[in-house]
Amino acid sequence: MYLSYTDLRAIMMKKSNLLIFGRRYIILSLLLFAAIESRSQNVLPPAPYGAVPNDNQIAWQKMEYYMFIHFGPNTFTDKEWGDGSEDPKVFNPTNLDTRQWARIAKGAGMKAIIITAKHHDGFCLWPSEFSTHTVRESPWKDGKGDILKELSEACKEYGLKFGVYLSPWDRNHPDYGTSKYNQVFANTLQEVLSNYGEVFEQWFDGANGEGPNGKIQNYDWPLFHRVVYNNQPNAVIFSDIGPGARWIGNESGIAGETNWSTLNTEGFGLGKLAPNPKVLNTGNENGQNWIPGEADVSIRPGWFYSPKTDNKVKSLNQLLDIYYSSVGRNANLLLNVPVDRRGLIHPNDSTRLMEFRKIIDATFKSNLAKDKKVLVSNTRGNAKEYSAQNLIDENFDTYWTVDDGINNATLTLDLGKRTEINRLVLQEYIPLGQRIKSFSVDYWNGNEFVALDKQTTVGYKRILTFSTITTTKIRINIVANAAPILSEIQVYKAPEIIESPVVSVN
Repeated sequence: MYLSYTDLRAIMMKKSNLLIFGRRYIILSLLLFAAIESRSQNVLPPAPYGAVPNDNQIAWQKMEYYMFIHFGPNTFTDKEWGDGSEDPKVFNPTNLDTRQWARIAKGAGMKAIIITAKHHDGFCLWPSEFSTHTVRESPWKDGKGDILKELSEACKEYGLKFGVYLSPWDRNHPDYGTSKYNQVFANTLQEVLSNYGEVFEQWFDGANGEGPNGKIQNYDWPLFHRVVYNNQPNAVIFSDIGPGARWIGNESGIAGETNWSTLNTEGFGLGKLAPNPKVLNTGNENGQNWIPGEADVSIRPGWFYSPKTDNKVKSLNQLLDIYYSSVGRNANLLLNVPVDRRGLIHPNDSTRLMEFRKIIDATFKSNLAKDKKVLVSNTRGNAKEYSAQNLIDENFDTYWTVDDGINNATLTLDLGKRTEINRLVLQEYIPLGQRIKSFSVDYWNGNEFVALDKQTTVGYKRILTFSTITTTKIRINIVANAAPILSEIQVYKAPEIIESPVVSVN
């Protein structure tokens, strides 16, 4: 016999009826009642909103910060863009050590290294069978060296991911600008992506100039992408318009204060066909594709090493500004650290990287919001799995959200006592989409809430920096395009930075 929830409850509430069932049936009924009661409280999660990331993009976003290395003949000719006519014999590092690169990247808190395996000059840092302009033709290791092999092994040893940059523009290859070249480049990609282990990111740019025959190539991007995914199905492809990650629109490492991870790409391409840099910098609200931003910048004025820039390494404050304007604005940071003519990272660069790591670690060492109380205007279905306490458990995979149809919400972090803070971190649960359109922050001054800041997007991570305040409560007011979903709220007290004065004489 089938009993409804209402019938079962009525039977169980009447003592006279209970006698009919017998002891075993009573126990069974109680268990069934408990199961029905529990099921009635199970609240479904929000449906995904708009474009959402795939698992590889989520893992990529969590990396946040990694190293770019520009290295090649330009390192020895003091050029930024070689023309492909360089004699391979100029490439002859005297003490190349990829383990030093990996050790420094690891010590700097970076998660990966991306190497310029082939720049526009066409020179390959591995002995490619599809080119005669490679390390094989150089005096380094008597032509028997392979930088990609050494670096991929060093990354594996130090627990770093490995990525490659290959420029489709080739100012040396005789087939460039002909019908043959697209397959030549596809073969080159195949060679790299099948011989050096897992590649987490394939880095492309849209550079498309003349080759040695004065012709320009019409790139077959669908072919190139197929080669990448056939060999490295988990790789994120970077370019002006992705499809895995996009250029942030500048080479200063600065993402837009508004930064959507979604982008409209229909009708656009790479290079001159890309969207306006201002659009790339901010993304498109409700864009059709999930293509988050990657901010690239060099620690020196140029991308390749030059002895003239040994004393022009970016200052600690410059690096911090870049960090808060990239990682702190929903973008990943790709920081270029050029290798010198010995084949080593220069001590000026490595010293600055360690200083940078030290201050970042000190800033985010103690989350002052952990295990505190959070009051919210609404909790989805009043269910524990979506409660406000998920905001302060330092677990990205738990989150707070509200009932469907509620796009505006308020949460108040109660610190319990007067606390000095100057950093606020917010994280959306991006597997269900980017939803928050704007938010404002107030703090309690002892008598009332006072405005602290007002911003637009959040995304995977948003970090607000402000002068130190002392407060017991922080209130955040959210306006979203759909029910907001926040994974984390964190507050910190960053140490003061005092740099040595720079003295100049005219």
